[in-house]
Amino acid sequence: MTQSAAAIETLLRQRHSVRGFLRDPVPRADVVAILETARSAPSGANLQPGKFHALTGAPLAQLCACLTEAAAQNRAPVSQYSYFPDPMPGVLKARQRAAGFGLYQTLGIERRDLAGRRAQFAANYRFFDAPVGVVVTIDPAMGKGCFMDLGLALMALMMAAQARGFATCGIGALANYADLAHAHLALPEDEMVVCGLALGRADPQAAVNTLRTERAPLEAFATLSGFDA
Repeated sequence: MTQSAAAIETLLRQRHSVRGFLRDPVPRADVVAILETARSAPSGANLQPGKFHALTGAPLAQLCACLTEAAAQNRAPVSQYSYFPDPMPGVLKARQRAAGFGLYQTLGIERRDLAGRRAQFAANYRFFDAPVGVVVTIDPAMGKGCFMDLGLALMALMMAAQARGFATCGIGALANYADLAHAHLALPEDEMVVCGLALGRADPQAAVNTLRTERAPLEAFATLSGFDA
């Protein structure tokens, strides 16, 4: 394995979702470099689907205020696209529950502490207090394959951030109030809000950042044929 290959593998294995950030600002030059690297991800026919709207300071605070107010009022979520399968197969439901229980256990939130759970979930709408929040959009006229290509760009973004010493966390919950985010940012009609992403330096003292979710074993998701033993 080459040195560069080993470095990439290390970054992939070190990356994890961070929900506790330092308040240190992220320089604009770093954000630009991260976004440009993300755009280098492959896409079918080089369509390069999706856009990234990075906010910090007052613009981010104003968006967070809008979203958290909606959450506090128990505003009904919108549903512009399907994120999870419905119904959720048992094996996937078990993974979802394990991830949720692991998060709450790390934070010391008991299973019956509904208020604590709601408060933690509401942190999604503050982008986990990260110094940078990214709103990710796509043209709804794009095909399903373009969502896959957008996912490649998102992973490239996360890896580019990791390589520069920053941490990230995807925020699928932003889609619950996609219409509010869309209106607040005055986005054009051909941009549908897909998710959010928190970006900043991880807080080494935050207990929530010790959480690590398990990955399925190789035999559960891959087959290999024709290889030497």
